This record gives sequence, structure tokens and C-alpha cells, in this order.
Amino acid sequence: MSPIDTQRPLQLNDQGQLRHFLSLDGLPRALLTEILDTADSFLEVGSRAVKKVPLLRGKTVCNVFFENSTRTRTTFELAAQRLSADVISLNVSTSSTSKGETLFDTLRNLEAMAADMFVVRHSDSGAAHFIAEHVCPEVAIINGGDGRHAHPTQGMLDMLTIRRHKGNFEQLSVAIVGDILHSRVARSNMLALKGLGCPDIRVIAPRTLLPIGLEQYGVRVFHDANEGLKDVDVVIMLRLQRERMQGGLLPSQGEFYRLYGLTTQRLALAKPDAIVMHPGPINRGVEIESAVADGSQSVILNQVTYGIAIRMAVMSMAMSGQATQRQINQEVEEQN
Repeated sequence: MSPIDTQRPLQLNDQGQLRHFLSLDGLPRALLTEILDTADSFLEVGSRAVKKVPLLRGKTVCNVFFENSTRTRTTFELAAQRLSADVISLNVSTSSTSKGETLFDTLRNLEAMAADMFVVRHSDSGAAHFIAEHVCPEVAIINGGDGRHAHPTQGMLDMLTIRRHKGNFEQLSVAIVGDILHSRVARSNMLALKGLGCPDIRVIAPRTLLPIGLEQYGVRVFHDANEGLKDVDVVIMLRLQRERMQGGLLPSQGEFYRLYGLTTQRLALAKPDAIVMHPGPINRGVEIESAVADGSQSVILNQVTYGIAIRMAVMSMAMSGQATQRQINQEVEEQN
């Protein structure tokens, strides 16, 4: 695990408003709460006969996905469309040239299209930061997931899910279970929970699936799932990311399920009203039992619904922050 990033001002304008959305690291609690509150206000848009608000009318949003993800891309598309933006979605291959060249060349080509926002997903950690540092200053960058580093909109939709089902974070025990080592979702969730004041963040995984440096997140580590799940309010299961694994990190999927899979019996160790979450896609019978995934305590489908509202919130706030920064720059130029 890389050290926590320190150059967060890149995300904010001169008034502390969101300008890009690259990571949750270093964002103040007030801003995290504002994102959740804004998303709450957008939830009712999905129940309207006409599911549109005019906040991004006339703006162009480019979804630039160097890595496939139907679920994330689709929810970003829906979010942009509900904000009345024009949307272009590109699946960009990185096989023909080196990734750095592809990223830079693609960036310049998209800038030539006069896009106002790029939603970027890339297999390399730091790709979204690279683009934000080199893009035209007036273009907003949203990180749709980069390598093992961050998936900030997933982190915030998980926080919205928890808040809507459990209220505030200050009395909660939250367990994150599974492949922590390869999970950008786990990192974003740990940062968000810590930032929102959750006092008991538990990480449950075999030693081979834990990164170095977890102490910076203020979490408690458990290798015994039964012990770690005792009396928690929220269980966040993670997918085993076989495509990112090298070597024998696990003896078998069956062994992982036996020791760490969320079964009905294991869930009974949590509080009776505990909720079960999963960023998807689910591996049934590997990290979670079907009876749990489809059961009354599961809020997995709610997460998808809340994801559209969170992405609407982040996109609208970033565009507003960019507009404010342009105004600030213009006023400074006029004074000079």
C-alpha cells in the first residue's frame, strides 16, 4: 500500500470547493458530508416521470475507460444524463502503445473535443491524478477507479448507503472483509469511514490478502472472521480479485469461503439489524452465500441506486467548483 497522498489541494478550488474528485484522502469532513447531503437531494430525481435536472445542460462529459466496468460506466452515464449533460463513452485500448503515451495522447484528443469533464477509469494507480495535473485547468476530472489506489465514488455511495440505513457514523462498528490487498474500494471506504468519524473500523482477511501500512487508516485487523464480525453494524464484503493476484495468495476459493465467506451462520455473529454490502460483482459461494446476498439484511441493490445519486452529486459539485474558480481567476486578472 502506498503512503497516504498528501497533495489533495489539486482537488479543490481556492474556496475549498470540489474541483476534481480523485481520492477521499484529505478531504474535510464537511465536504464529505456535503457530498452525501447533495446526493440525498438527487435521490428523488430517480422517481420522477422525467428523470432530469438542468444543472449540466450544455456541458459535455467524456467517460474514458481504459479498464472495463459496465456497472460503473453505466451509472456514470445515467448520472450525467440526469444532469442533462451530453455524454460520450469511450473504451480505450492500452495494448498498442505504452500506457503513459496512451493516456497523454488520449487526453490531448479529448481536450480538442472541448469536453468539460472526464470520468477516468484506469488499471494504473495515479492515472486520474496524472490527467488532473496535465489537463486544461477548466476541465473537471472524476476518478472512476485507478489501479489499487482509489475508487472514491464507490466509497461515497457506500457511505450514503450506511447513513441512510444506520444514521450517523459516530456509534458504528463496520467490518470490511476479504481481498483488502487488491481493493481500491477498501482503501476509499477506510478513508471515508475515518473521515466521517466512525470509531470502530475492522478489517478481516487472511495475512496474504492484507497490505502493509494499514495502521495509517486507524483500523483494527482480524484474521479470524468470527471474531471480527462479532456485534458489528455493517458488513462490507469484497470480491476476490483473481485477475490482480500473482502467486499462491490463497490455497483455494473453497478454503477462503470456509474461513471468510459470509454465510447465514457467520452473519448471525453481527448485530441482528446489521446490513450487508458488496461493491459487486458478487462471487456467490466464494465470498458470500446466496441466501445472505438476497436476504433481508442485504442492501446491495440499494448501493446501485445510491451510486447514481452520488455520481450526480460529485459531477455537479465539481462543475460548480470549476465555474467558481474561473470567476476567481477572472477577478484576479481584472485587478491586475
